[in-house]
Amino acid sequence: MPELPEVETVRRGLAPAMEDARIVKVEVRHRGLRWPIVKDFEKRLEGQTVVGLGRRAKYLLADLSSGEVLVMHLGMSGSFRVDDGQIAKYHHEKSKSTAHDHVVFHMSNGATLTFNDPRRFGSMKIVPRGKMESEPLLALIGPEPLGNAFDAAMLAGACAGRKTSLKAALLDQRVVAGLGNIYVCEALFRARLSPKRRAATVAGRKGAPNARAVALVDAIKAVLNDAIKAGGSSLRDHRRADGSLGDFQHNFLVYDREGAPCPGCKGVIRRLVQNGRSTFYCPGCQK
Repeated sequence: MPELPEVETVRRGLAPAMEDARIVKVEVRHRGLRWPIVKDFEKRLEGQTVVGLGRRAKYLLADLSSGEVLVMHLGMSGSFRVDDGQIAKYHHEKSKSTAHDHVVFHMSNGATLTFNDPRRFGSMKIVPRGKMESEPLLALIGPEPLGNAFDAAMLAGACAGRKTSLKAALLDQRVVAGLGNIYVCEALFRARLSPKRRAATVAGRKGAPNARAVALVDAIKAVLNDAIKAGGSSLRDHRRADGSLGDFQHNFLVYDREGAPCPGCKGVIRRLVQNGRSTFYCPGCQK
């Protein structure tokens, strides 16, 4: 499933085609996404101007002139392609298959945005702006890891007293938004912290942050920024809006590198399963 860097990469690719443009026509070719697309979906979108395109965790948020917000999730295999001959031309071979083109947006600037999702785990939902804070999809999501509010004190406070592993805590979207398996593994390696370590050990007795919390927050921010600059990681389905692949998978230090030499010591990268997910780490570096 796309994580924060992949969704942010898609947002940046879509923004030039969507922001300040009016939605002229919406084609819904398949309403059966993760949740059925509502019957008045087209009516509520057509004629509206996208006044801004944001992101919250792994959700794309298109702010509309009507006072509503189009909330979109890529699911496991969803992707957008943009075609207007100028802003971006989708050129990847995948574009030859249109069987999974489920929603098409025709914009007033001439751009056409097509949502393709073979597994149909993606979703699109229209939410009144005034109800965004109580929207079930977003209400329990934790702080944005690249925001100023996310610091060592906030992480320590969220992890204090937790008996779960540090890896599991970071995957909990209530603790921090948008992180998934890839970037948690990479951040823990950069911070030199074991994924098996108890989450509570990043906090002192009174919940105050310690050096581990500081190192981990710095590592999370650094790995996410590096991944965004590289256009995200393309392992299976992720594509940028112009159809090109992300490049960050070439910069993995531990993820999917079981048996490889550790780049930080003379050890070997190992794999273990935590909560049904593969964890990659170096037992020599990460304590």
